[in-house]
Amino acid sequence: MTLRYLTAGESHGPGLVAVAEGFPAGLAVDFAAVDHDLARRQKGYGRGGRMAIERDAAQFLAGLRGGLTTGAPIALVVWNRDHENWKELVSPYARGGKKFTQVRPGHADLAGSLKYGFDDARDALERASARSTAPLVALGALARQLLAAAGVTVSSRVVAIGEARHPGGGAPPTEAQRAAIEASDLHVDDDGAAAAMRAVIDRERERGGSVGGIFEVHAEGLPIGVGSYVHPDRRLDARLAGALMGVQAIRAVEVGDGTRTDWPGDRFHDAIFHSPERGFYRETNRAGGLEGGMTSGGPLRVRAYMKPIPTMLTPLPSVDLATRAPVQARYERSDVCAVPAAAVVGEAVVAWELAAAVCEQFGGDTLGDLLAALERYAARIR
Repeated sequence: MTLRYLTAGESHGPGLVAVAEGFPAGLAVDFAAVDHDLARRQKGYGRGGRMAIERDAAQFLAGLRGGLTTGAPIALVVWNRDHENWKELVSPYARGGKKFTQVRPGHADLAGSLKYGFDDARDALERASARSTAPLVALGALARQLLAAAGVTVSSRVVAIGEARHPGGGAPPTEAQRAAIEASDLHVDDDGAAAAMRAVIDRERERGGSVGGIFEVHAEGLPIGVGSYVHPDRRLDARLAGALMGVQAIRAVEVGDGTRTDWPGDRFHDAIFHSPERGFYRETNRAGGLEGGMTSGGPLRVRAYMKPIPTMLTPLPSVDLATRAPVQARYERSDVCAVPAAAVVGEAVVAWELAAAVCEQFGGDTLGDLLAALERYAARIR
């Protein structure tokens, strides 16, 4: 069984659509939890005016009956409330307004327009927009619920915004820390770090700039051996890195302590132990729960590095797409910082890849089949 999806929709179009295939029959879907994750994606200190307009919720159209998955493709839509204000400009039936030609450095405006032969960058930017992450979060919420049935939890925290850094991080957040993260508009569990991050965002807002940062995603409860070493595209670390790099503005991904090139091997690697009670285990987790493209049994940890948002109130020099003359890049409303929201998107794409890997390995047309296969495997590898 393989999980796969397609999405469609534009930032200011009528809505954003997703179709997912491969969910086993019999999974009870918590619709409120899906909408809760969509709401989490919209929050965060430093967000722009768009989030005050939208009230994201997923409307399910197919693949469920009475709240249970049927094994058929699942279809859902997240409607854009702001489309009402843009329907004469962005619509399958109309394209009015002045052309967008003052392309913005750091966006898909220029390359997308040249690639597809557009004389109006809006044809590229509407689809390239991070608004397209809304259906990814809805799909990730479904994947999270499938993982939860298999005993796997996924969480995240922000560890840096600009030069302001979380003093801890690395280990999965405890239940109390997760509650603090969810209550925080910076998606952190440290008040001092939150204050420092808020000051960085305020500074950039005042100077008309933007700021990026780092977030980490954790998964707990995965057995040893999910993923594969037999081919590069089956390595779970490669799949997770690709999924995170597919999120707008993510420029680098780290697995575990992967950037610590200053450590020698005897410090970097995690020694292996075994006991009848625990089975195989490690006392350290510098590998971030992944070895040889597979889970190692420890908590999974990946970090993603987000660049500053390219749309800024004080724009960079650019060139007009139509005239090739020098201009200032065009400004449309934007966030000063979206790292907390990106962490929620990161959770979603990690949850999706983990759920896909679990389904591929343990299969089954029903949730019961999958869980039974997982239980047999867990007993075998002890």
